[in-house]
Amino acid sequence: MGVSEFLFLLQGLKWTILLAAIGFAGGGIAGLAVALARTSGSAVLERTTAAYIAVFQGTPLLLQLFVVYYGLALIGLRLDAWVAVAIGFTLHASAYLGEIWRGSIEAVPTGQTEAANALGLHYTSRMRDVVLPQAIRISLPATIGFLVQLIKGTSLAAIVGFVELTRAGSIVSNQTFKPLIVFAIVGALYFVLCWPLSLFGARLEKRLAAATAR
Repeated sequence: MGVSEFLFLLQGLKWTILLAAIGFAGGGIAGLAVALARTSGSAVLERTTAAYIAVFQGTPLLLQLFVVYYGLALIGLRLDAWVAVAIGFTLHASAYLGEIWRGSIEAVPTGQTEAANALGLHYTSRMRDVVLPQAIRISLPATIGFLVQLIKGTSLAAIVGFVELTRAGSIVSNQTFKPLIVFAIVGALYFVLCWPLSLFGARLEKRLAAATAR
């Protein structure tokens, strides 16, 4: 495998990182809305978002991408592969992050909320200044763990022809007839990308556990 093939793999790695970043950022914004709805106390909002989470957690990501790209095309809404996978990953991430953050919000001691109520803070101030800062800290290890899974999940975007790292590896493998070497490099690139994040998440989890035990 030559330099040009390796540069092509790096191009795929770039799209993998960009797709994961878009899915995580978009999913984070929507996931926060889901988490707030799940803890709002409104039966309608809680049931609606619970059903939303159940759908995305109960079906494979591959199927979700397939439906967004091919399913919408059946009703006349044809999306570019890039747009389709970005939407698919955003929806997928919003369901998982929403549930992670819902659990973190509910893990904040009720005394904090009661104290905020006693001070007369309205809902927005209570969530922004009291609950969410603590919930975010609690959720960091799980959030980083999900980001790692999301990065690896980008390999499924190849179903709609999106050329990310794994798809780039398949293309190079077919050209060079050296699949073991090519996919060893692909695996090494995934490892270099994901392992520091996993290590960072594990360290955060230990710090959180130590702080809680004090």
